[in-house]
Amino acid sequence: MDLFDSRQADELATLLALFEHGSFAAAGRALQRHPSVLSKRLAALEGRLGIRLVQRTTRQLRFTDEGLRLVERLRHAAGLISAAEHEASQGAAQIRGRLRLALPAAMGRRWLSPLLAEFALAHPAVLLEVEYSDRFVDLVGEGFDAAIRIGELADSQLVARKLCAHRRILCASPAYVQRHGQPQVPGDLAAHNCLGFTGLRSWPDWRLNCQDAQETVRVRGTLQSNDNEALLAAARAGVGILAGGDWLMNQDLAAGHLVRVLPRWQLDSDSGIFLLRPSARFASASTLAFKRWIEARFEQGPPWQTPATEQP
Repeated sequence: MDLFDSRQADELATLLALFEHGSFAAAGRALQRHPSVLSKRLAALEGRLGIRLVQRTTRQLRFTDEGLRLVERLRHAAGLISAAEHEASQGAAQIRGRLRLALPAAMGRRWLSPLLAEFALAHPAVLLEVEYSDRFVDLVGEGFDAAIRIGELADSQLVARKLCAHRRILCASPAYVQRHGQPQVPGDLAAHNCLGFTGLRSWPDWRLNCQDAQETVRVRGTLQSNDNEALLAAARAGVGILAGGDWLMNQDLAAGHLVRVLPRWQLDSDSGIFLLRPSARFASASTLAFKRWIEARFEQGPPWQTPATEQP
């Protein structure tokens, strides 16, 4: 039997209604169908199974032994289906079950994983399954409940909430600046060793913004990578100038390992950090709990922002 064949399901529902109500007329009222329709359904069921299930007379119905056994099995199956539906419904009310998240690699490891540990302790019935990657995952196709993305948000059918602005700033080590000098205008960057993040859509062009002013500079350097943390280590060692998110460099700025370069300028002024979900409807309780939790964390300010490194 095909469980999802509506005709066969109607036949089984008819058999159960006849058992519970005792006549075609009463079963018809319960199912809102004419008794003749139910009679045809029962005949079709018996014909498909090749056995008599109900003996019918003008006054009463009598279930055969085979009919009674089938009814017993069907009632048990109906109970399992009802329990499954109830369990699924409870998933929308109880914070439990699997929660699949897609987080940016470097930011996720550096700043979000400690916060996820807090979430896990607060919700021990939730199984967190987290992918750290800078690729743009397909939330719907790959079965993710939520994702955090950095940058400009393309138009999509996903539900987006901006958690905070994202500043991509320029930094270098004090030793680099002492050896090579501090650029005075964006055009000076063309003569410097600039560390290239290949995940930047415009690379090797740096599109710089300062209030209403915009300049694009094609930069070059001796080190390129798709890993922000590797480039950060190189900038800290004095290799060159790095354009990266403030979340990446604020700790080193506060510690004096890096200094700002062209501090009035930044890359991609419309950038942000977003929470994305496939749909706002029928979200599980665990997804909604994560949404509320991450929004509350960012309402207090991004975890990487410290008074010593706020924008001048």
